[in-house]
Amino acid sequence: MTESEVLAKLAAQALDEKKAIDVKIIDLRGIASAPAAYFVVASGNVPSHVSSLCDNVHLVVKKATGQNPSKVEGYNNAEWILMDYFDVVVHIFQKSKRDFYRLEQLWADGAEVPFTTTPNQSTD
Repeated sequence: MTESEVLAKLAAQALDEKKAIDVKIIDLRGIASAPAAYFVVASGNVPSHVSSLCDNVHLVVKKATGQNPSKVEGYNNAEWILMDYFDVVVHIFQKSKRDFYRLEQLWADGAEVPFTTTPNQSTD
């Protein structure tokens, strides 16, 4: 497993841990025009959820790898946050923005990468 794939899976698990919606890792390495090796895509319910998802990705990736994103865009309005880790770009959307931009459809030639999800913790 490459360092980039490890980082993508860490980001996906960090998103899943905070109950992100429809987390996907897209492998773009086979696409010549791709801006990164992997996209990690997820949604949050409201701006505060989207920003907390971003915060958790930052914490988990930093703790595991020592890396900070080279750039974070969209944090203030939290409709679409982009976290750039060079070979891995994390996109965290509000659901309506994700539906509008259809990022997964734009990069449909990429392969979806499985990752381990956080087991549901029942509070019953």
